[in-house]
Amino acid sequence: METDEAIKAFAQSEKLKSALIWASQLGEVYQALAETDKAGAEKILRSMVSMIGNEVGIARKAAPHDGWLAAEKDINTALVMLNSGVAHEAGYHLTQALSKVTNIGQQSMSLLIEKGLL
Repeated sequence: METDEAIKAFAQSEKLKSALIWASQLGEVYQALAETDKAGAEKILRSMVSMIGNEVGIARKAAPHDGWLAAEKDINTALVMLNSGVAHEAGYHLTQALSKVTNIGQQSMSLLIEKGLL
């Protein structure tokens, strides 16, 4: 990974980690909602997870790394869970994506520290 890619990957990973944590928390709130409120919450969660997936696609192009593709697959699986009526299962896949994004951030940060940029 080149320095410019590491900078982009680090910045994107930080942004995506926050988004994935928010989406996971929204998934937890969803489970506690009354049935009458769940349809609206599902739409919001589905939209949020879709936007996160788009951001991962941007990150993959800006700072190529195999981990982005793996995270994208986890996010797509979370969307499948949401679209299949088993929203409570999406959280697991969002957590898996968070782990992969965190690994990309750690690798990028290590390279930037090694080069004296952080």
